Order: sequence, then C-alpha cells, then structure tokens
Amino acid sequence: MVRIGKKEKNGALYKAILTLKTEEECYAFFQDLCTVSELRAMEQRFEVAELLSQGMIYNDILERTGASSATISRVNRSLSYGAGGYEIAFERTKEQ
Repeated sequence: MVRIGKKEKNGALYKAILTLKTEEECYAFFQDLCTVSELRAMEQRFEVAELLSQGMIYNDILERTGASSATISRVNRSLSYGAGGYEIAFERTKEQ
C-alpha cells in the first residue's frame, strides 16, 4: 500500500472517486466532501499546474489566478518531483 506521510492512505476514498461517472457526480461528491475553501484551493492548484505546464511564468500566474507564490512554488515542485498525478490528468483530459 502506498504511504502518504507517516500514515497509510485509506483506499476507500480513492475507490469511491473512481466510481463517479460524470462531472456532475464528481462535483456533487466533492461538494459534500470538502468545504468551499478547500474546493477553491484545489481548483486553483490545478489551474496553476496547467499554466506552469504551458510555460507561463510565476508573475503572470499570480496575476491571473491570485495564487500565492508559495502555492505556485509548491505546485511547481509537484510537477517536477511529484508522483506524476498532474501529468496523468493532463494526458487523460487531452484524450477526451
């Protein structure tokens, strides 16, 4: 089992996400699971990742998204040294 930090992940959440079939189902699930602030933060991180992968510079991303430089740096580290999740999502959304 993959470890996240010092605590093992709970596979039930990820399995539940995989059962969702439409954007509407996904939105409803995450609305129930997360606060509005948590959802907006995840949406912002994903937008930052998209813009970084397109080669946009930090200052332009900050201006466009309102993300902090710390958030942009964190996302950039994930793109460079992370588990590859962003890349998988980018590739699969291109296919659709």
